[in-house]
Amino acid sequence: MLRPKIPTMPAPTGHVSPPAVVEPTTVVSAAQTPTPAPVAPAPPRPTIQLTPGTVLALVGGGTAVVLVVGAVLVSLLLAVAITGASVAVCAVVVRSILASDTRR
Repeated sequence: MLRPKIPTMPAPTGHVSPPAVVEPTTVVSAAQTPTPAPVAPAPPRPTIQLTPGTVLALVGGGTAVVLVVGAVLVSLLLAVAITGASVAVCAVVVRSILASDTRR
């Protein structure tokens, strides 16, 4: 019932003819196009020289970015946790007030 149906490739039967051979033909253009004018080479791009000071600045900047992003994410998670806890406390207080109101 739950078996997948896999299509099978039937084996060729009888004599199989080889594929037809296509002979190449030559293409003759009607008009010759002129060769384009030579293009001046683009000036070389300036290379970036990494000095030890530059590498140190890049590492320091990357570290600062990672620390700032981490601090922001942790503070957002902490804010969500504090909000959830305060909502739970408020729910317990409201429930207690409503329950004591019905007892009186």
